[in-house]
Amino acid sequence: MEAVRAAFRDECARLDAVLRTLTGADLDRPTPCPPWAVRDLVAHVRTGAGRLVDMLAAPPPPRAEVDAAGYFGTAKFTPEVDAARIDSARQAARHLADPGRAGARTGPHHAGPDDARQPAGPAVTAAAFTTAWRATDAAVAAHSAGRLVRTRHGDPMTLHEFLVTRVVEVGVHGLDLAVALRREPWLTPTAARVIADLLTGARPVPVGLGWDRLTLIRRATGRAPLTDREREVVAAAGFRWLSFGG
Repeated sequence: MEAVRAAFRDECARLDAVLRTLTGADLDRPTPCPPWAVRDLVAHVRTGAGRLVDMLAAPPPPRAEVDAAGYFGTAKFTPEVDAARIDSARQAARHLADPGRAGARTGPHHAGPDDARQPAGPAVTAAAFTTAWRATDAAVAAHSAGRLVRTRHGDPMTLHEFLVTRVVEVGVHGLDLAVALRREPWLTPTAARVIADLLTGARPVPVGLGWDRLTLIRRATGRAPLTDREREVVAAAGFRWLSFGG
């Protein structure tokens, strides 16, 4: 649990630092997760990083039925679920009003036409992410790894397993943001280890592939293509690639 929590903190802190270097133009860049712009993808990551606060405040389910790998099952990304996920991120980005801009209303839930014309700037966007992930880290500190939670999909999981999914979300979408911003990937070693172990079932990558953890994660999540030979080696290794909605 401590390794996963450290990975979550490290990856969030790294993204936090990146967000504080962005410009307004950066927030409007397209991403490899269409139709999201950078501001939409950041809103999606912010929401995901902050989910555990409410989950840990709710009564626990009676037992865990899903692990981190199962959370990324294909059923989670039906067209209907995926459309709702895409729309919720865009709404979250629009609802983040910037009090420093003309026409923006105060308060996080006062979205309206003025807010749509005056989207939050980089400072507000970065600060909102900081608040979300630090609140999650504080909430996690008060519970054991085996504490049970229920996801927004209704899956009963342990806190440890769900926190692994948060490392995946922040880390993998960090790769998408790096592409959008035309920067080198900033995936942290601690997060890369957690994500790679989930993807391979903690088994070593076949030597013949010659992949480091970053390459493995990019290939396994569809961020880089596989050659026919790589597909054959992966299939022989019995890896269980996960499903991602983007």
